[in-house]
Amino acid sequence: MEQRHLSRMLEEAAARRPDHPAVEDERGGRLSYAELLRTADRIATRLARWGVGRGDRVGIWLPKGIPSVAAIHGVLRSGAAYVPVDPTGPTARASAILGAAGVKAAVVSASMASVLRNEWPVGGPMPRLIVVDEGADPSGPSSGPIDPLDARWDEVLADNAPSPLAPPREEDDLAYILFTSGSTGQPKGVMLSHANALTFLDWCRSAFEPWAIGDRFASHAPFHFDLSIFDLFASCACAATVVVIGESTGKDPARLGAFLADRSIDVWYSAPSILAMLVERGGIDRPGFAAPRLVLFAGEVFPIEPLRRLRAAWPLARMWNLYGPTETNVCTAEPIPSAIPAERDSPFPIGRVCPPLRAKVVDHDGRDAPPGTVGELLIAGPGVMRGYFGRPDLTEAAFLEGPDGSRWYRTGDLVRDDGTGRLDFHGRRDRMIKRRGYRIELGEIEATLYRHKEVDRVGVVARHGEEGAAIEAFVALKPGHKKSIIAMKRHCSIYLPNYMIPDTITFIDALPATSTDKVDYQRLSAMSSIGGTRS
Repeated sequence: MEQRHLSRMLEEAAARRPDHPAVEDERGGRLSYAELLRTADRIATRLARWGVGRGDRVGIWLPKGIPSVAAIHGVLRSGAAYVPVDPTGPTARASAILGAAGVKAAVVSASMASVLRNEWPVGGPMPRLIVVDEGADPSGPSSGPIDPLDARWDEVLADNAPSPLAPPREEDDLAYILFTSGSTGQPKGVMLSHANALTFLDWCRSAFEPWAIGDRFASHAPFHFDLSIFDLFASCACAATVVVIGESTGKDPARLGAFLADRSIDVWYSAPSILAMLVERGGIDRPGFAAPRLVLFAGEVFPIEPLRRLRAAWPLARMWNLYGPTETNVCTAEPIPSAIPAERDSPFPIGRVCPPLRAKVVDHDGRDAPPGTVGELLIAGPGVMRGYFGRPDLTEAAFLEGPDGSRWYRTGDLVRDDGTGRLDFHGRRDRMIKRRGYRIELGEIEATLYRHKEVDRVGVVARHGEEGAAIEAFVALKPGHKKSIIAMKRHCSIYLPNYMIPDTITFIDALPATSTDKVDYQRLSAMSSIGGTRS
């Protein structure tokens, strides 16, 4: 029986629609499926000549664009796994991630090539590099000196030498490693196989029927964020066009709204904060705006007020709230109704488990929690990660073994089963503190603050001192609203017991965010430790 593999999706799409645009960028550049396949195979050929193959890792350190999409497919075509790093983040962190992953080669922008050589961690061989000039189109010229062991992008794409024999490819092979923030400050590499990704894509096919929705998929998420797996490969499975949105446009609501309208996007997937930003400042509710037909969001809680405005602006779009850590990709889902009741003042549930995955809720001792009680969500099945790269200790701690020998991934998220298998999100286990003998989930305080109609974004952290835990809320208001600590605390008192009301409230213009647009709690904690600026 032939093994399924992500790399085969591209060749199948190229066979079905060779001349159809496979990928477009912001500047109007594009590659057809036949051209993308040829580009990917030439990258794979160069990697094979360097001895890269099945089981190896290849770094991707490029701005979002056609070269980065082609590089990802090229790595997969070689049989290796790709390791994407944030092109906008600290260079030392990116170098450390590529070093920790033991990449054998990397596709990098010209400016990053010298950085990687200078900052490569001691103790491992320097990877071979394919160097892409900034601003170059997929077949554009390169310039400037590079190491003779490395290769220029245009040199690789011009190579017409016969390809080496394709390596054997199996579903259980490693496909990609996504590095996420660790609680110790050290990133941890989540290892996902082809089978893991295909499990998710198969569910998408059955749940959304994306090939019937439309032919143009937006790619907003960074490629080091797990949301990108849907953009890259669901579009490929449909032989549709993926429209790549660059880093700067992706965070500018006016430009992003104009881009969305101009490119006639059918399928959209992003973090809720991006959609909330589009609702507020992207002009997506203006007359004649062509809304996507399928809108997916994941990665954080979507406060009900901006979601209500989004639903009003795009009444005909199918919308889904998706949930899942990087370790499982999407594992539960909830469709959003066509009209949100006016009396609803809390976020929607994260929904029911996505088959063939299984879910259960357990208490602190790992025993099944009764329906209606809050416990930790565990996930099992073929979509769950293999483990953390090079960290068997973290891998062992992340799983609970069931009586039948099954491996249950401990998400660290607290949920409540309503008795029908529908799950409500109640925050993070590792964001739970004890205060005055009470257990407090900081996410519950955030959810309460989000109920305030003037609040745009919230982050709550705890400071620990001699007198116990102190709670600080950081609040960004919507434009034009007055900052009032008294009003905000009065709002909290309506929904929270006294021991959960924040001790201090800090108003800031915008909350610090990670590269995947989630609230950056490490930076908030640092701000809290020095006191911050209170209004």
